Amino acid sequence: MKKLILGSLLLFLALPGMAQQEYGLHFSSLLNEDLTLESAIRLGLENNNRFLAAQQEIIIAEQKVKEAKFLFLPQLAVQGTATWYDLDYPMVLPESVANRIIPSHDLKFNNTGNNLTPNEEHQFYGAGVTATQYLYSGGRLRNTLKIAQANLKQAQSKYETVKNALVRDIKQTFFALLYAQYNAELADEVQAKSARYVRAINPSAWQKIQVQYLSSRLTSQKNTADNELRQAQLDMLVILNKELNSRITVKGDFKPVAIKQDLNHLNLWSMEFRPELKTAIYALELDNLAIDLALSRKYPDIILMGSYERLGFKELDDENKQISLAVRLPLAYNLFTQGTQRKAEQKQSTLRRAQIEDSIRVEVAQHYTNMMFWQSEVLNRQETWDQVQKSFAHAEKTTAINLYALEALQTYYRTGKDYYIAVRENLSAKAGLEWAIGQDL
Repeated sequence: MKKLILGSLLLFLALPGMAQQEYGLHFSSLLNEDLTLESAIRLGLENNNRFLAAQQEIIIAEQKVKEAKFLFLPQLAVQGTATWYDLDYPMVLPESVANRIIPSHDLKFNNTGNNLTPNEEHQFYGAGVTATQYLYSGGRLRNTLKIAQANLKQAQSKYETVKNALVRDIKQTFFALLYAQYNAELADEVQAKSARYVRAINPSAWQKIQVQYLSSRLTSQKNTADNELRQAQLDMLVILNKELNSRITVKGDFKPVAIKQDLNHLNLWSMEFRPELKTAIYALELDNLAIDLALSRKYPDIILMGSYERLGFKELDDENKQISLAVRLPLAYNLFTQGTQRKAEQKQSTLRRAQIEDSIRVEVAQHYTNMMFWQSEVLNRQETWDQVQKSFAHAEKTTAINLYALEALQTYYRTGKDYYIAVRENLSAKAGLEWAIGQDL
């Protein structure tokens, strides 16, 4: 029992470190090698400016929803004023200082009646609180809240759009780097075999020219593979938004993949999961709410307002209290033009939604066709590559090295490279199809 408790305690203490290693990776010299696809996606999302900006858009939209909810609460205001004056005639202070009446410098109100007495004071003080509550607004407050909520949904949908596109780009860049690593490794293997074959061949004068040419071609192919690897590493650093002089390698399954879903099934998924379509739906919802908001302007506002204040010349010894009920009907010249304008914008949103649906179907069909091609093509190239490897291994064991061995080595490299290209295109096609339907397969 003690051993069990001790083991559980050790496991509990080790979990934070394990989680930090798995989910809290930093791009340091110790952790930037052998990057997995999942880690690359997370690092790319954490360091992409567009993605981070989309996150802030959600935060802004959430705060606007809270602000819209506050409109249903009483609007409170607390105010204090101190006025120094020298007047020949009574005046009303501006609205910014509560519209209070100030008598002239030679008169003041007494505390017992309405009579005016000579005033030797030139200071007036006041403090008060007001509360304003909309009892009825024709649906304007409710529609304002709904618009804020629809804007939040739209911001979340745009966030998903940016995220999906970035994940697709990271996947394709990751697979390109994985291909470049395999291709460079194959080129190194072929280069080593080439050097050994050249030493083993005893060519004639004419054959020597051919040997030099074939050897040069293989060396050039190795240099090209190394350059492609450097370019792929640079592309990976760029998409991860990391220092361009860093060293990076990736690891993962570099094998063919296949899908079983048909085009109709994928089209249904795309209509459900593509965030661009959801954005268009929310835009249409916003236009509908804008129409309701424009039409609600023909209804009056019913406002309840109350205030309490203390005021006086030396001390705050006077008291004012009031409760008012007001009905306000705004008479705007653009009342009817706004309705027509909003309906036209609604029609535009409907047309944009239909256009987006059509473009999504086209994108799904294009990526599905591309996936089907590479899904079958990669198997053909894999079979050819397996056969060439077996034949090459058999030839090395049973046949003496000669000029034909160098030519066969050229075919060996080209066949392997073609297969790796097919795997890269197969994996990239799957990433593109996942982006087209809006979710992973």
